[in-house]
Amino acid sequence: MNTPADVAAAGQLACLLEVSAPKPGNVSPERHFHDTRYEDFLASAIAIGPALMDAGSRPLGAIVRRAVEDTRRWTKSNTNLGIVLLLAPLAKAALIHGGALRQRLTRVLADTTVYDAEEVYAAIRRAHPGGLGEAAAEDVSNPPSVSLRDAMALAAERDAIAREYVTEFALTFDVGVPALRAALHEGLSWGDASIDAYLRLLDATPDTHIGRKLGATEAEAVSVRAREVLKAGGTRTAAGRTALAQLDSELRDPRNRRNPGATADLTCAAIFVVILEGGWDR
Repeated sequence: MNTPADVAAAGQLACLLEVSAPKPGNVSPERHFHDTRYEDFLASAIAIGPALMDAGSRPLGAIVRRAVEDTRRWTKSNTNLGIVLLLAPLAKAALIHGGALRQRLTRVLADTTVYDAEEVYAAIRRAHPGGLGEAAAEDVSNPPSVSLRDAMALAAERDAIAREYVTEFALTFDVGVPALRAALHEGLSWGDASIDAYLRLLDATPDTHIGRKLGATEAEAVSVRAREVLKAGGTRTAAGRTALAQLDSELRDPRNRRNPGATADLTCAAIFVVILEGGWDR
């Protein structure tokens, strides 16, 4: 059984590992966005620790809101809303008894309330993510009338993070976690293994962050490119690393519209799960 301190440390470490891996199109050491630097993500990783430590004793929505509020004391940009939305229920599941982590997560998601939705809506407004748009029902600008999980179900078609809430984190557990574990078992570093998991997640489903900004066709094209990088060997071969560098160049533009941000968030969730389940073996 994880302690609250273990869970907080695992969450912070997952965030640090994820942003430190040079994933194509995302912030990493020496690779910054016009409005956000690598150091902002480091500060954000540390900022969410207290909220994750309290996950076992507070409602899910309150955990998310506190993590976002604490982050905004350290950064001016939205660095981690998607990450917080994924890590908070996992942290809560890690701190309750009965069954495997995913079974406990299923209970956490099933038990969400309208209050959780209210707190998450407030957190989303505070984070002010780009490309959010408006929803026909249960838009975050209005008070919610359904539970958090039901609200996420309404957004699941257009948002990969919301989709995790109604699939018991299918991408995280069925794609990201196995890919990360397999790469680590091969002897890849955490950085290279994280890139491999990221590519496999991007191969599995188009990035919804790109989709919201540039459309489904562009998002699918990026997934095809990730598939090509994997076929070239990814981080395992010289050809794969050349392909990775080329993909990174293709995904960078002055307004960060082509960064696979949702896929990066899912990668962080996979890292968190692997660490929580004993994968940090140093």
